Amino acid sequence: MTENADCLFCRIVAGEIPADIVRASNDTLAFRDVAPQAPTHVLVVPREHHRDIAVLAASDPELAGRVMADAVAVAADLGLADFRLVLNTGASAGQSVFHVHAHVMGGRDFGWPPG
Repeated sequence: MTENADCLFCRIVAGEIPADIVRASNDTLAFRDVAPQAPTHVLVVPREHHRDIAVLAASDPELAGRVMADAVAVAADLGLADFRLVLNTGASAGQSVFHVHAHVMGGRDFGWPPG
């Protein structure tokens, strides 16, 4: 898949919208979330447009693996020994930008186990 002109993350990848980039590779881009849910909250996106992780895993499992590997590398780069890695698939699961992205979050206790 290629770029989607209406996609916020495609526009960030293309440099049309500024972002606080923390890591870049040939396949992925990682940047700080503009509405962080934790002290450290970075999004890792493939440079190619894929709607969600299910679509990406089906069409290019190697790229899906690189997204995961780069998310773990971001956590290491930022000194996160403990971190949460989240991928939402579909609007009812909380996905609001329909370009696959992994949330790397850390720097606080996420209260696990609950209760």
